[in-house]
Amino acid sequence: MNGFSVGTFVSRIPDFKRTLDISNSLLGTSLLFATAGVFIAIKPASLIAAKFGSGPVTKYSAMTLAFGAPLVGLLFNLPWFWFSLFLYGTVSSIHDLSMNAQASALEHIGGKRVMSKFHAGWSMGGLAGGATGGLAASAGLTPRIHALIVGAFIFTIAIVTRNWFLPASADQHVVNKEAKKSKRPTKFLILGLLGLGGALGEGAASDWGGVLARDTFHASPFVTSLPYVFFSTMMVLGRISGDRIATRYGASKLLTWAGAIAGLGLFAGLISNNIFGILFAWLALGAGLATIIPMLVSASGKMANNEFVGVVSAAEGVALVTGVAYFGFVIGPPLIGFIADQTSLRWAMMIPAGLALMVSLTARKVISS
Repeated sequence: MNGFSVGTFVSRIPDFKRTLDISNSLLGTSLLFATAGVFIAIKPASLIAAKFGSGPVTKYSAMTLAFGAPLVGLLFNLPWFWFSLFLYGTVSSIHDLSMNAQASALEHIGGKRVMSKFHAGWSMGGLAGGATGGLAASAGLTPRIHALIVGAFIFTIAIVTRNWFLPASADQHVVNKEAKKSKRPTKFLILGLLGLGGALGEGAASDWGGVLARDTFHASPFVTSLPYVFFSTMMVLGRISGDRIATRYGASKLLTWAGAIAGLGLFAGLISNNIFGILFAWLALGAGLATIIPMLVSASGKMANNEFVGVVSAAEGVALVTGVAYFGFVIGPPLIGFIADQTSLRWAMMIPAGLALMVSLTARKVISS
């Protein structure tokens, strides 16, 4: 549900831009409202999930997502666009954080890696949302009608799955305040900084692929949706196999190769300066970035459950890492939009390529296995 809502939203960004008649830089600034909502909600969401259990919070936040997601597509005016983006970012963040905490609880109980597979489910939703969004745009379906249909679909799935989660007692957590004061979880901060490069790359792939295809290479509405669809496809394939690869070779080695594939592939595709190169670049970006965030979220949950028992809950550990990593989503859209207006969007996309290479070069120094 969460991935589907994001994929649908991303697929219609070029239509949002055209309907509101705004520049790249103003679009980038507008998208900042969504990422700001995500960022602001992370801390309170972690405390709520720790207090009431991630299962119940995931269940109820899915229902709020069903009402928050469609508001963006109404497009009454620019201020409404900003408000709806912020609200959507907030409800999506609460849902995202709580379901990651639920996945961490399942890893802890099951004693094996499954986080990447769960993130594959998110990417499958993104792929489905992006594909249906592209078809809806090609068919001339307005963003407003499309958004209302998506909201109804998400609400239906939320009702069907409402009893499919672990009970609250599985991961409710009471933090020892004295222990919390005596230790500073710097390891979580380091993991978050590593994830920032991956998050900025994911955000860039989502926000700017369609705009680059349409504005720079004059692609059709359907082809405009393909960069994100290709990206999501590789994210799914990479995440399905991520747990198995990490178990066999170690998370640090996996992230080293992942960053190299994303960075070098994006660089090569951008240099080619044609629509086929862009499609290749988004394929490589998806393959490389697929496992970065899942491996970091998994590592944060393990540290909370093993090294910081009574100090940091798994939900708070996930929040500490994602809070820093997701800052890439906050600064990415306006940064790339501003640089694109000064140079070109194609050259601005070199930024996530460089950050992916930095992840590749530093992963082994940060994650031991």
